[in-house]
Amino acid sequence: MAKSRGVNGLDAPGSRESLAGAPGEAGPGDELSSLGSDSEINGGGGERRVDKFGFIVGSQSAEGPLEEVPLEVLRQRESKWLDMLNNWDKWMAKKHKKELDLSAGDPKWLDVIERDLHRQFPFHEMFVSRGGHGQQDLFRVLKAYTLYRPEEGYCQAQAPVAAVLLMHMPVEQAFWCLVQICEKYLPGYYSEKLEAIQLDGEILFSLLHRFAPMAYKHLSKQKIDPILYMTEWFMCAFSRTLPWSSVLRVWDMFFCEGVKILFRVGLVLLKHTLGSSEKLKSCQGQYETMERLRALNPKIMQEAFLVQEIIELPVTERHIEREHLIQLKKWKETRGELQCRSPPRLHGAKAISDSEPHSRKALDPSPSIILPPGQALPPKGRKNKDKKRDQGKVRPANGPIPEETRDQAFVEPGASPHHQSKDSLSSRESEDTYL
Repeated sequence: MAKSRGVNGLDAPGSRESLAGAPGEAGPGDELSSLGSDSEINGGGGERRVDKFGFIVGSQSAEGPLEEVPLEVLRQRESKWLDMLNNWDKWMAKKHKKELDLSAGDPKWLDVIERDLHRQFPFHEMFVSRGGHGQQDLFRVLKAYTLYRPEEGYCQAQAPVAAVLLMHMPVEQAFWCLVQICEKYLPGYYSEKLEAIQLDGEILFSLLHRFAPMAYKHLSKQKIDPILYMTEWFMCAFSRTLPWSSVLRVWDMFFCEGVKILFRVGLVLLKHTLGSSEKLKSCQGQYETMERLRALNPKIMQEAFLVQEIIELPVTERHIEREHLIQLKKWKETRGELQCRSPPRLHGAKAISDSEPHSRKALDPSPSIILPPGQALPPKGRKNKDKKRDQGKVRPANGPIPEETRDQAFVEPGASPHHQSKDSLSSRESEDTYL
């Protein structure tokens, strides 16, 4: 994924290109590499049926019968998310110059990116056609990132992340959202040595000791390193692991609350796969354990069950940061200083918004309520006198709003135009939104 295969041994676990599998292997990235055009799938023509997420009906990526969510619940979720987003600085919507899209790019990255395009969600209508608009936009986003961060270049795990973004937003917004994920949510994850993901693997393993001790004991006994099972989970934000309805819910929570959601999902999957003696009966050896982690029980990944488990798991930002310091100290004692100097990660959209205050355009002083012809507000100098004179009187329902109260009409008592809490939205506060 990063350099040429022969130079860096990229087939080894923990390398940036190991996610796709070696040439000739039937790994998840190459299983449908021969597909890529509408005619190949439909036998030369005919109308293609897709599910509500855009995946071709009948493919393994398409979901079976889904649990129907009442329309009122969907509308409530949408309304709450819109309300929250309208109160956050719109860092994803910033306008930037497009020199990155116009530049040719570095050939050493372009070739690798080109080879990966057809591997990303080949049964989704956006990416099914070779050279189609979905693959073209994906190429533009990934190429632009290599120009934006030439010292980091391209990592294969960025492709599915960018593809998910393109399913939900225009190409330029998808690029800048990818930048935020790589630099703020998961800094260092896609660097050449994968040090950040290895460090988070140790954090996950330590948290497992606390929240699922039986699974921790089993993995320790089998000497299964966390990077063997959690690399694709975390680097792809579970987009290649969970059913699609669950992926979208996890991503909502991830953007809102940050990386702790990925840790919670990982802990839930490990707990319900290896967390009891009954579950461990068929996982006596290392091979059987890894096979079980590669083929997770669909029931534990089902949307309603998974979201509820995520909400109830009490893993906080403080837990993660404390463990980060502990594991970083151990890393330095055994391996020396980290080679990748990544900025500290931020836990969720609120933290990112607070770290980069966005200058807002001054409000238009023009009144939003138009007065009848010939009627005007009292002069400013008479405000206090008029206020005393009008005390106790009832203002007509369609009358003008006094100037002294107009600015207060859209702000709740004690509220501030900006959130004051330094913490991101907690699960307790957002539980009704997620559910």
